[in-house]
Amino acid sequence: RIGVLVEVNSETDFVARGDTFKELVQGLAMQIAASPSVEYVAPEDASPEFIEAEKQAEMQKEDLASKPENIREKIVQGRVDKIVNERALLEQTYIMDTTKTVREAITEAIATIGENIKVRRFSRYVLGEGIEKKQENFADEVAAQTQAKESKPEAVAEEVAPKEEEKPKEEEEEKPKVAISAKLVKELRDQSGAGMMDCKKALAECGGDVAKAEEYLRMKGITSAAKKSSRVAAEGMVSSYIHAGSRIGVLVEVNSETDFVARGDTFKELVQGLAMQIAASPSVEYVAPEDASPEFIEAEKQAEMQKEDLASKPENIREKIVQGRVDKIVNERALLEQTYIMDTTKTVREAITEAIATIGENIKVRRFSRYVLGEGIEKKQENFAEEVEAQMKKSS
Repeated sequence: RIGVLVEVNSETDFVARGDTFKELVQGLAMQIAASPSVEYVAPEDASPEFIEAEKQAEMQKEDLASKPENIREKIVQGRVDKIVNERALLEQTYIMDTTKTVREAITEAIATIGENIKVRRFSRYVLGEGIEKKQENFADEVAAQTQAKESKPEAVAEEVAPKEEEKPKEEEEEKPKVAISAKLVKELRDQSGAGMMDCKKALAECGGDVAKAEEYLRMKGITSAAKKSSRVAAEGMVSSYIHAGSRIGVLVEVNSETDFVARGDTFKELVQGLAMQIAASPSVEYVAPEDASPEFIEAEKQAEMQKEDLASKPENIREKIVQGRVDKIVNERALLEQTYIMDTTKTVREAITEAIATIGENIKVRRFSRYVLGEGIEKKQENFAEEVEAQMKKSS
């Protein structure tokens, strides 16, 4: 229910593989998990806006009204420093040794190892944090589940019956391909609530017949999965994946409707697959296309509009081409639109939809963090011979 991803840097890979360093990192991860108030690594990482807001709030307090201006400022500064330190990881009492702070524990490790060590960043997820849960009467919920189970056999009978009329495989392969228009896809999507790609595939399988395509989606469980997508999912799992060598780390929160489903193997396997998917997808930045920021989309539109190959196109055609290109860029950064690494015949979205149909509950990928060790840090390039010589001079 709580997950932590932390990047701690050393100067060399040799030190990073040592037990002292590994134990320190493990202790820091546990520290973050046990510190709900911690928001950043060091006091200097607190945003100027946050500090200013706290100063203004403290200045308005009644107990300072009678104090002289210079005394009041000192008191406020002291209070604000305390608030800032309470949110800084380095200023916390270290849970592995309560006689020292986290900062002191790191300083001691630096002295022992002989290399600089820095906590660069961390993410901390609490399952369902901030999601408004739907309150239900337990008896009503059980009754609803029982009723759903009782009506299932009839639905199964209806689904099984058509299988007797299935055509031989050879005939299916000879089915003529039908061009599927965007209008047909939209019509089926409006009727079924299924995803665009699912609708397109169903129409292709059913020769463009909307009624048959809707039945196809129902039998596949995709329609029921689409209907479940509006239900609140606040349970689930926070999971992590650390790639071999500890150079790539992923933290992901996937929500289900109940804790019972979250404990099942199907759900656990899906979550683990999603964590590995994120680790293997360096271009992925958000969960769904709709999570792309309006500023990013607008910037991409403007960049595409300036391209030379569009200069001679009519305005209305140019806008359609640009929209298509931008949609492609946005989708390339969306987790749900990626080809699923555990089954490359489907997308991540389709894999989740199938899991919803199998499990019978809504499933949502809520958020994720992906760290690559040393990403963005400019490494100092040194001549090895000169480095050895410098170390020997220090020793002598």
